[in-house]
Amino acid sequence: MKKIIIIFSLLALILTGCESFLNTDNLIEKDTSNYPTNESEIMTLLTGVYSAARYMEMDENARCGFVVAEVLSDDRFGGGGPDDADWASLEKFELSDPNMFRDTWSNAYRSIFRANMLLASIEMIEWSDATTRSYVEGQVYFLRGYAYFYLARLFGTAPLTLTPEPINLPRASADELFAQIALDLKTAIEKMPNTPKVAERGRATKWAAEALLARAYLFYTGYYKKDSMPLPEEGSLTKTEVISYLDDCIANSGYDLYPDFRNLWPYSNTYTKRDGYEFSVANDLSWAGEEGGNYETIFAFHSAAKVAWSVNVGDCNRINLYFSPREQELDGLFPYGKGWGFGTVNPVLWDRWPASDIRRKGSIIDVEDKKNEMPDFQWAADHQQHESGYWQKKYIAVNVKKDGTYVNYSKEMYGDLVHDDYQINNTQDLVIIRFADVLLMAAELKQDAEPLNRVRKRAGLDPVSYSETALQNERRWELAFEGIRYYDLLRWGIAAEALNSQNGVEIQNDGVKEKMNIGDQITRLKETGGFMPIPQAEIQLSGGVLKQTPGW
Repeated sequence: MKKIIIIFSLLALILTGCESFLNTDNLIEKDTSNYPTNESEIMTLLTGVYSAARYMEMDENARCGFVVAEVLSDDRFGGGGPDDADWASLEKFELSDPNMFRDTWSNAYRSIFRANMLLASIEMIEWSDATTRSYVEGQVYFLRGYAYFYLARLFGTAPLTLTPEPINLPRASADELFAQIALDLKTAIEKMPNTPKVAERGRATKWAAEALLARAYLFYTGYYKKDSMPLPEEGSLTKTEVISYLDDCIANSGYDLYPDFRNLWPYSNTYTKRDGYEFSVANDLSWAGEEGGNYETIFAFHSAAKVAWSVNVGDCNRINLYFSPREQELDGLFPYGKGWGFGTVNPVLWDRWPASDIRRKGSIIDVEDKKNEMPDFQWAADHQQHESGYWQKKYIAVNVKKDGTYVNYSKEMYGDLVHDDYQINNTQDLVIIRFADVLLMAAELKQDAEPLNRVRKRAGLDPVSYSETALQNERRWELAFEGIRYYDLLRWGIAAEALNSQNGVEIQNDGVKEKMNIGDQITRLKETGGFMPIPQAEIQLSGGVLKQTPGW
């Protein structure tokens, strides 16, 4: 059964976030002078680091990096309702609230603070063996490198702190930030074991660190037009080294492509097939699940099964709620559920995607395909904005029939462990790194069609020769709606052209046909670099030490 994510409030002083860690009163009789004292307590702290990292990507206010990257990409519109000004503004690189990203910023530094605190505690206990210590350290370095990479892609640069002590620091340079990311992930690779396909789900591994380091290398060298990635003191990380990491992951990790791309996503679960979801029935789909059978997911954040509003709504997968259609009758949506209507799909993606590629219908719902998809979709439900007739189907509420009504598939799977409220009962994992991405990164770095064609073969496509266009198309189709596309556009230097292509696309706002208009993205991308603004409150708290992202 899915493990429930726990927030360790008992250890609030030790695991606190950025805003409260200056408090020096010992209110719970556990502080850094007497905690941790053993491996069990270290493991509790490690769980706290994972919890913070997960919340960084999946917080309940929808301003987390995953959602932002999806809305900013050319594959999605802002969507939502008429009162969701954040997303309509963000698509135009405008800001409706000067502190829109305050939680986003704070969540990242909460994760970094917890990682720094744990690393500072490593010497405080007597370890049972060096292997356990090394594995714990490797996970923490991975999570800290993950958090800094999160900040580097979203904000461009950010303060770089490597100790738990409070220091008012300016933004580091991009070189300094990526040097530390490289070092943290290299350290993680060196410290974690070579165990193929680690059985402890939800934990970072050597293979996840190798893949994330390649992702960081590609972004840094692409966006900043460099030949290598710096390291903090001397030397650099070369393309040859990164390729060797990917080769190691491909050959020795135990991960591989799952046979059918469509079985990676919960809509293919046995209950939707049982209940007559035609797309699943016609293609004889069978979900890989999240209990270890999916050998393609290298790293994912897990969600809680049971959660109460009074505890922490962030423990469920709210991303599925954000990306589901707005309020309407569930009969017409089957097998999908309702939500807040963010991230409607740009029809240009559908039109340019080869119909022979099984991933197109495996990734996108066409509401006019009433036989296979939503049988009676209601346009303009709850004043839906940016409606295009297309919705993504990787991260969306999935319903099944039970006792004459509809419930989330996880409710059918886990019963009373899952909440009844549709706003907090999505438990799908958020997949961060898949083996398919590892293959495509290797193809890009080597300029080799062989790993690219492995991905195409699974999609039922013929092999192609390697080209930049072939690689870019393949990444777009394989990794659509997984929080990656926008950053690919930035590092390839084609974001302005791609984003401008949304202008003039026909949409409906509350049932009224209009043309999409997000303005001139060439100018805004030049001004901002494609990065988001630091919250104004953080700049004020720093006394002006922090400087705003250019263009904002």
